[in-house]
Amino acid sequence: MPREVDPKRTRKALRQVRKLASLQEAVEGETPPDYSGWEKEFLSEVEARLDKYGSAFADLGKGAPDEALSRLQAQKLKEIEKKATCPLPARGRGREEPMITREDLDSAWHIVRGVFGPTPAYAWPLLAERAGHTIIVKHENHCPTGAFKVRGGLVFLARLRERMPECAGLVTATRGNHGQSIAFAASRTGVPLTIVVPHGNSREKNVAMRAFGADLIEHGRDFDEARVHAARLGLERNLLYAPSFHPDLVAGVATYAVELFGAHPDVETVYVPIGLGSGVCAVTLVRDLFALPARIVGVVSENADCYARSFEAGALVETETADTFADGLAVRVPNADAFAIMKTGVERIVRVSDLEIAAAMRIYHEDTHNMAEGAGAASLAAALKDHAKGKAAVILSGANVDRDVAAKVLAG
Repeated sequence: MPREVDPKRTRKALRQVRKLASLQEAVEGETPPDYSGWEKEFLSEVEARLDKYGSAFADLGKGAPDEALSRLQAQKLKEIEKKATCPLPARGRGREEPMITREDLDSAWHIVRGVFGPTPAYAWPLLAERAGHTIIVKHENHCPTGAFKVRGGLVFLARLRERMPECAGLVTATRGNHGQSIAFAASRTGVPLTIVVPHGNSREKNVAMRAFGADLIEHGRDFDEARVHAARLGLERNLLYAPSFHPDLVAGVATYAVELFGAHPDVETVYVPIGLGSGVCAVTLVRDLFALPARIVGVVSENADCYARSFEAGALVETETADTFADGLAVRVPNADAFAIMKTGVERIVRVSDLEIAAAMRIYHEDTHNMAEGAGAASLAAALKDHAKGKAAVILSGANVDRDVAAKVLAG
């Protein structure tokens, strides 16, 4: 039985939240959040539901007003994103069914091959000398947009056109590479695209997305806030929301795993950077589809480790911040479908620091003469930190780093 709610206490908390919303100056040294627009409407809706459902809102009265609002927002935001998201394919909904099949891979392979060929998977001698064993580098930095995600974007748009030819436009959120992938594919299919990026996003990635014809909007302090705003825009403007994790995206990304395992079926460990999870899930699913023995190790920033915490806890764990210069890893809120695959298919998840990532970027430049962005260098950082034995592979997932960041990192 749920405990009884105290309506007076709950309403008092809600009134305090509204009071905070109206303040224009700092309270106790802090600037209050902007609880305007739809948040106010939602609070009114909650008060109405309180009268109707009572104990279902038992927790709203405890804690500080901000904590109560945070719980309310989390619930509402999940509803918004679910309503706005592009429809799933017929399969991939059930936990007992694989997210992708060999038929999906075959279809995705032909879509991607219609645009570009396989990317290299090289064993660099200087890296082997440094590590003491063979390291295969899967060069996804050689993709048309400079990152692996273009594979998923091509498949996503192709299948969307098949399922929903009447689609009037898309909206998505990104720190850069996902947005570039959708923009690249949308420009080839003539689908209008709006992209939401957080304030302070990579200037050069923003320029690249606009160059593909996307309408760019800045909103929020990080990817997760931009993601919610994009979903809201989808509902308001009748645009389909293209998430960063979707079965069609995973199927496209999985084509690089097919290339890797096809060239090196004897690889023992594969280190994969984790943003929202399409890459590590794709590699894991391909490994399982072909019954290969490779161990899959996920890699996160120690400052954006929601998936590592979730893996350790066996349940989804969000973080308050995701402060890392490796913006492709900067995620606070894990995806449930991605985590379900990681939980059963990934051997472990390694945390790396910004200093270790920067060192790996320099090593890539010195030993392979390739530039890697932060997220792209994370898997090498983990492999070197892990002192991996045997034949290992690392995914150089992208090279889209701003010039000033690259110069600073290379200067040491």
